[in-house]
Amino acid sequence: MKRLTPYLLALPSWMWLAIFLVVPMVAMASVSLQTGNAIDGFVMTFSFSNFGDALSRYSTQLLRSLLYGGLATLAMLLIGYPVAYWIAFKAGARKSMYLFLLLLPFFVSFVLRTISWSFLLADNGILFGTLKSWGVLPEGFHVLATTVAVVGGLTYNFLPFMILPIYVALERVDPRVVEAAQDLYASRTAAFRRVVLPLSLPGVFAGVLMTFVPATADPVNAQVLGGTENTMIGNIIQTAYLTNLDYPTASALSFTLMAVLLVGIFVYARALGTENVLEAAAR
Repeated sequence: MKRLTPYLLALPSWMWLAIFLVVPMVAMASVSLQTGNAIDGFVMTFSFSNFGDALSRYSTQLLRSLLYGGLATLAMLLIGYPVAYWIAFKAGARKSMYLFLLLLPFFVSFVLRTISWSFLLADNGILFGTLKSWGVLPEGFHVLATTVAVVGGLTYNFLPFMILPIYVALERVDPRVVEAAQDLYASRTAAFRRVVLPLSLPGVFAGVLMTFVPATADPVNAQVLGGTENTMIGNIIQTAYLTNLDYPTASALSFTLMAVLLVGIFVYARALGTENVLEAAAR
């Protein structure tokens, strides 16, 4: 029983993953190889051409999604790291309050938060309408239905997922290590670059993974804040599933997106140095 105890304890988790992850993935893989339509039904024909057809038709949207997800992730890293650093080292006894304020928007629906940005960024809305009436901005100025609006919405909605892992990693940094580096005549910049930054890499690694994947596949921001020229692959998959009822194409696109994201994650882990990250996390 002692040998079986670890496996028995992990059994509920494995069953949960099998039922709600493995089974849907297998079903989607089966659908991606079928042909037919919603009226006459779909038949398994092992049509691997579905993947090639879907990729050739929607390669522009796929590349645009990767670009938007990458830009949003970079913006979140540039904004989130200083915020996490300040909360970890400068906030003092008010850390819990700042973290609560950071998570406060999550008490509102994701869709409602995105729609509120569409009102804020409207051509004649509260912000730009007022600036135009003051003569600060020209009448033709607009942000909605642009790349800036979509990337900005992605950055806003997923920013806490970047800040929190970095904060956890920075919170574990022993201040005495930084003081020791300064005692050895390291400047603040050198101490940050040689001590703090390497120790925070596990948080950066986790933050990038937690933001890049959902930001690339997100259909809401492009639909609410973007236009016809800002369609992302998530919008295509949603339309194929729910409107066109083209399940094989939607499934093939879903698997293609997942494969591209997995390759990007492995390349990113290789470039960052997964072993170094895991060693830093263990310490």
